[in-house]
Amino acid sequence: MKTLLRQLVGASLLATLAFTASAAETMNEPAPDFTLKSNQGENLRLEDYRGQVVMLNFWASWCGPCRQEMPVMDDIHEQYKDLGFTVLAVNVDENTAEADRFLSAVPVDFPILYDNESRVSELYGVDAMPSTVMIDRDGTARFLHRGYKPGYEEDYVKQVRQLIRE
Repeated sequence: MKTLLRQLVGASLLATLAFTASAAETMNEPAPDFTLKSNQGENLRLEDYRGQVVMLNFWASWCGPCRQEMPVMDDIHEQYKDLGFTVLAVNVDENTAEADRFLSAVPVDFPILYDNESRVSELYGVDAMPSTVMIDRDGTARFLHRGYKPGYEEDYVKQVRQLIRE
């Protein structure tokens, strides 16, 4: 009986977490500034993107949903980049070679930043992979997404359009 109860509680908890992970949270706080080395070899600073809408995505090469989401983000970047939008994808792998190996198979047009000591992901309180923060032109974090499932890109596009229009 105890085992059945544990299984039911566990299943309920997982269902709650899955539901929570799928909903975007509305935020309204300054996005913490940071500087990280990019896959192009240069240091990039978030503050330098002020005036643009930024999709800040935290990902890892070992994360299945992250791998699934990467081409989707590249499509969104391609569609809206000329309107003052960019994606900054922060990789949290300890070994950057793992991220580079994945990116050689799934190339993207937006900057990849390396946070191999997880300082920036800690600064943003990242607790799920992937995690995506939508930042407006004024540098305010407006939306937070935890996790990824096919279909989430519809919310991404709605939010990007909203922030571009503001």
